[in-house]
Amino acid sequence: MKQQTRGLALGAIVSLVVILSVTLSSMVQAEQGDILFRAGAHSVMPKSDNHDIVEVEDATMLTFNLTYFFTSHFAVEVLAALPFEHDVELVSGGTAARVKHLPPTVSAQYHFNPAAKIRPYVGVGLNVTEFFEEDTTGPLAGAELKLDTSIGAALQLGVDIDLSEQIFLNAEVRYIGIETDAHLNGARLGTIEIDPWAIGINLGFQF
Repeated sequence: MKQQTRGLALGAIVSLVVILSVTLSSMVQAEQGDILFRAGAHSVMPKSDNHDIVEVEDATMLTFNLTYFFTSHFAVEVLAALPFEHDVELVSGGTAARVKHLPPTVSAQYHFNPAAKIRPYVGVGLNVTEFFEEDTTGPLAGAELKLDTSIGAALQLGVDIDLSEQIFLNAEVRYIGIETDAHLNGARLGTIEIDPWAIGINLGFQF
């Protein structure tokens, strides 16, 4: 199921880029000192086989980011979001917990063809994921679950597509290295390897 969802989402992004590349003209041109603001939604899709006992499910939430251009090609981006909430399922079946997290990420970006109507870019950066409200349920109801903060690398591939002189559409894919040590009633359960793909669609504004 996870693989099918990711395939459909990636296919939708590719189709959107192809369609809009035929119909839109170049209007937004980022230059040194420009700031871009994007707001939209990301679906965070953890990899399979997160842990011997549990598996982390997908989640979707509102996200936003700011990008500052040092030159027309090089920029830095800060990503923020409202809290994501993931179900944590037992491999043997049943929901074990619901967990919230915030994934602030800072990325250095390179933007190709800054004067074109379709502007792809790549990014590499650092992610810090903070977990909170780790609420146990089902067979673990009443137990105290704690997930440690994760610090890891983040990779990014995106594209901005003009809609007007200051407004553009954005689609992107990120890979984020997220691993957290889990503790249940003080006892260490081991490392949960989440390592998600995140697919986002945003509306952007240039200042």
